[in-house]
Amino acid sequence: MATNPGINISIDRGGTFCDVLVQVTGRDDLVFKLLSEDPQNYRDAPTEAIRRALEIIEGRQIPVGEQLDGSQIASCRIGTTIATNALLEGKGREFAFVTTKGFKDVCVIDDQTRPKLFALNVRKPPALYAISAEIDERITIEDYDLNPFPLDKTAEITDPALVRTPSGEVIRILKALDPVEVREVLSGLQSAGYTSLVISFVHSYLYPSHEEQVAQIAQDMGFETVIKASDVSPVIKFLQRSTSASSEAYLYPIVKDYVTAFQAGFSVLPQRVEFMGSDGGLRQAGKFRGNEALLSGPAGGVVGIARTCFDAAEGTPVLGFDMGGTSTDVCRYDGKYDYLTETTVAGRKITAPMLNIATVAAGGGSMLFARHGLFVVGPESAGAHPGPVCYRKGGPLTVTDANLFLGRLVRSSFPAIFGPNADQHLDLDITKQKFHDITREINEQTGQTLSAEEVVFGFLDVANETMTRPMRNATEVRGFAPSSHTLVSFGGAGGQHACSIANKLGITRILIHKHSSLLSAVGISQADLQVENTVPFVGFFDFEVLDDIRVQINKLKSQVESSLVSQGADPSTVVFEESLSLRYAGTDTNIVIPKPEGEDYGASFIATHLREFAFVLERKIHIDSIKVRGVGRSGVPTETASPYAILEEVKSRKEYLQSDQTQPVFFETKWRDVPIFELGSFKRTGQVQGPALLIDATQTIFVEPGFDAYFLPNHLVLEKSQTGTSNTEISHYSETVDPIQLSILSHRFMAIAEQMGHTLQRTSISTSIKERLDFSCAIFSREGKLVANAPHIPIHLGSMQYAIQYQHRLWEGKLKAGDVLLSNHPECGGTHLPDLTIITPVFVDGESTVAFYVAARGHHTDIGGQGITSMMPDSRELWQEGFNVRSMKIVDNGVFLENDVRNAFLAAGDLPGCSPTRRLDDNISDIKAQISANQRGILLLQKMCAEFSFAFVHRYMNAIQMSSETAVREYLKNISRTRTMPLTASDHFDDGTVLKVSISIDESGGAVFDFGGTGPQMWGNYNCPISITHSAVIYSIRCLLDADIPLNDGCLSPIDIRIPKGSILRPSASVAICGSTLASQRVIDTILRAFECCAAFSGCANSFGWGMGGRNSATGIIKPGWNYGETVGGGCGAGPSWHGEHAIQAHSTNTKITDAEVVEKRTPVIIRRHAINPNTGGDGKYKGGNGAVREIEARIPLKFSILSDRRVFSPYGMSGGQPGSVGRNYAFKWNDDKTALERLSLTGKAALALQAGEMMQINSPGGGGWGTTE
Repeated sequence: MATNPGINISIDRGGTFCDVLVQVTGRDDLVFKLLSEDPQNYRDAPTEAIRRALEIIEGRQIPVGEQLDGSQIASCRIGTTIATNALLEGKGREFAFVTTKGFKDVCVIDDQTRPKLFALNVRKPPALYAISAEIDERITIEDYDLNPFPLDKTAEITDPALVRTPSGEVIRILKALDPVEVREVLSGLQSAGYTSLVISFVHSYLYPSHEEQVAQIAQDMGFETVIKASDVSPVIKFLQRSTSASSEAYLYPIVKDYVTAFQAGFSVLPQRVEFMGSDGGLRQAGKFRGNEALLSGPAGGVVGIARTCFDAAEGTPVLGFDMGGTSTDVCRYDGKYDYLTETTVAGRKITAPMLNIATVAAGGGSMLFARHGLFVVGPESAGAHPGPVCYRKGGPLTVTDANLFLGRLVRSSFPAIFGPNADQHLDLDITKQKFHDITREINEQTGQTLSAEEVVFGFLDVANETMTRPMRNATEVRGFAPSSHTLVSFGGAGGQHACSIANKLGITRILIHKHSSLLSAVGISQADLQVENTVPFVGFFDFEVLDDIRVQINKLKSQVESSLVSQGADPSTVVFEESLSLRYAGTDTNIVIPKPEGEDYGASFIATHLREFAFVLERKIHIDSIKVRGVGRSGVPTETASPYAILEEVKSRKEYLQSDQTQPVFFETKWRDVPIFELGSFKRTGQVQGPALLIDATQTIFVEPGFDAYFLPNHLVLEKSQTGTSNTEISHYSETVDPIQLSILSHRFMAIAEQMGHTLQRTSISTSIKERLDFSCAIFSREGKLVANAPHIPIHLGSMQYAIQYQHRLWEGKLKAGDVLLSNHPECGGTHLPDLTIITPVFVDGESTVAFYVAARGHHTDIGGQGITSMMPDSRELWQEGFNVRSMKIVDNGVFLENDVRNAFLAAGDLPGCSPTRRLDDNISDIKAQISANQRGILLLQKMCAEFSFAFVHRYMNAIQMSSETAVREYLKNISRTRTMPLTASDHFDDGTVLKVSISIDESGGAVFDFGGTGPQMWGNYNCPISITHSAVIYSIRCLLDADIPLNDGCLSPIDIRIPKGSILRPSASVAICGSTLASQRVIDTILRAFECCAAFSGCANSFGWGMGGRNSATGIIKPGWNYGETVGGGCGAGPSWHGEHAIQAHSTNTKITDAEVVEKRTPVIIRRHAINPNTGGDGKYKGGNGAVREIEARIPLKFSILSDRRVFSPYGMSGGQPGSVGRNYAFKWNDDKTALERLSLTGKAALALQAGEMMQINSPGGGGWGTTE
């Protein structure tokens, strides 16, 4: 046997294929692929890959299944999907979850939002644990961020219940751990058969002692796996820490077993066995953990583009475009890796260091549909089985089929592995037949006479538009121009789309590595060992705290270096990256700042904040944590020469390569014979002019017209030529609406609205907007009609256009570029006063006429008034509810009129019994964030008009609205054929006010929603401005359609909404309306009841708040203070085939619940309990979801309020199902001698003062059941 001590094998085991790179000293690289799953032929793909590699290298046959001699393998590195697959498929290891008393359902409730906004059958990922148990222990933070008189945390501690933690925070032990109780709880779990345990206690990131004590007891009792949440994620946010620890417990045994089984495949192990982590660093096999494996393969791709395609001297940042079979991954690299500390995988939030990789559900296997005249790509995928039509397994039409049909794939380059006997080539005939079928379908829908080629090309264009959206979000939203990047294409399908993607983004250079179809394996081959450790730190940044920071950093460095060396890192190669996680005081936006020159982290934070968010604040900078990342090499690094110097040399030679092979390819409206070039091993250099097809054994690259391809030793460079034209160019002058461009522009409008939303979330500072996501952003026509509304908060969907239309009529002809308006009045299109709408006109091409409007609506928790929050329960008239404005110019010709805005807010406190807003600076900052979001929309709309022309964009804007109208009409037509008209229903508010609707639908799909018979406006605050009902109708219709149609004015065009004047749904201008967004739930309940589609959801957002300060009603003196508000989810209604989900937001709201630790850090309360309330869902064949119970204790005297409904009238059941339970509100107040708490029942709308130790308890309603029980 030959001796080959220089064998290095790198493997990326993906979802479909296992990519293999074998590097042997003195030989050419060996690359190949095999199926990731092929149980008939081998047990494990990486082991089989190594067997095949050794056969080739050693020149002998090695039987499958024989243990391998790895002694000649210097390094074996693997990226694997084993953890991701286990999470997606629910095949992790069973474990028990032990937590603080009152929080056993924390992972079930999650953040209480619905994953799919318009799904009546609400489904969210189940908790990973098999059982949960509670232990009566509790700590909390002694001080709170909003304290007007902060605690001196350096003062001597005399109270034995207080502890100063290493981070500098002072915590209070409310209930010490009882070891006897712990053993009882753990014994019960052991008796039930559990051997794996997660321990997650509230605030353990600051004080892990209780978790450590329980862990020691569990280990002494013989539990096999014990995971402490404070070890997994030692940072604030109890939910994320709990879910992260749970995923670690769920996945680690699977990962550990896989590593053990893999190593068992060797008689002699390779000299080094390492696995790729989600953060782009390697882990020695024995150190590889569960969460570290979640982005193992994709992380290799990021390292691959960084090491092989980025030139630090040349400096152009790169955008990674990894297109696979089911999805596309996008990343960015500019010389530094972009890390996330929190990401979502398989619907679950994981807090762990991971590279920033965005995934969009569009890949080669994405399915193609024709819906209502629009071209739809994905998100459904054909997967590996049955796969695309051309795979001969009866699969659906996909993007891969489209590329095959248009000649962008070379059939002969694919192995004959298809069909029932796996011996046939790709099937072009059936692909053609299916595309001719869908062409007829599209032409019938649109009245067009498109050819099959035009239709297929259209699908590819829409797919490309879909894939550019995450790329725009990775760049534009963060202040980077996409056009200033080089596009790095990799993955098996990327080469067919790279030129089109570059054209759409304005990118002129594409870089493709010679091993691009397995670049993740290349990245794994060049990765280093990596370890990151974090500790919390509490304090404000200034140079005086640097000594304390350095002490912590040195401790972390020692820990990190020890870990790296233990994994085989050469100590001389270890380098450290030191960083602080910083935020402005009073905000929740953390930025990780690497150690700058001079250690002035504060200045670096301010500069980074300005670049990322376009503003700075005059506030102290808070330190939340200290991080040290260590990187060390375990082998000799592989250096890749820069392609750019070689590129200039190849260009200068002007050596054009020739080919005698051609294939017909369709582009630019016709078929052309296109030359085919074999990529070979990149040994030759030269130039090819597009169009051309470049192929090798693993990929096909389509060089579009207008691009030149340059063959370099290790790269292929595609550059936009000066004279080339894009195959996506279109005629701007045709009056005919092209359904392809209609689909493209629909995506573009929605992408702009989404980017506005991203900008608002990033630049806002309030918990309400940034954390709870209580906002919406939208685009409107010059007449104020809705064009695109990103799916944020449903109650804003149809209502915002009424605000725009009011301002348009008021200001028509008077606005100029740089003007911005504010409005929140219900008679002017507002929903309720806390929802401030910021409206900006858009001008195009220097015209003086408004071309569009953009608007951002955000919920402000405090706008003054008589209540402790803006959702006061006992208002009777509008003026009591705080700041209200019909129309106000807040920016004039680009100048922010801050004094005018401040004075308007303060004026709300001049009315009897009213206070001005307690946190005016927060209001101002959020308004500026809303203005910034609008500005982002303006820039993108102007850019789109420059690309297509305003006339073209405007015409297609109208066509998009018509498309939505068509979809709604078709749905309503079907209802009219199957149901007897009219559809009627009624329901009640808790005060007895009736709400009625009668729906009549004609044969044309037109409908009348008549709310005649609805009760009169009330002497209370559940009155609904007319815009609320329009929002309720558009939301209900979208839910009933259950199809992804553009949400715009067209959805309401077929519908005539009739509301009696003076009713609760069309009140006068002076009545109170702050509860209108909650009341909208009943409007939706009534509409859906008429359609008999599902049982009632909980029907209430349970608006709950507390605070202090404001105007003293007795003395008139204004005291400093603050307030805080949240909403509490309830049960979902059951349906004809599903049970209702528990403790989740209903219908017109979808705001997050703020994490318990964040609430207690910001305000002086203790969240004693947040749990699912059992048996509150209605009974039936399918049971309604249970409501929630939330208990909050005051630590100092505070004012509390609750605004709620469904406390009298139950959420209805359907088709014989039982109603859900009504909600209940209680206060627990001290008895006369303060020895015990007494329970008091509250109404649905109540405000009261609580003393320290007193509590409020909110029990949200359950959902109705469906069908009779058998």
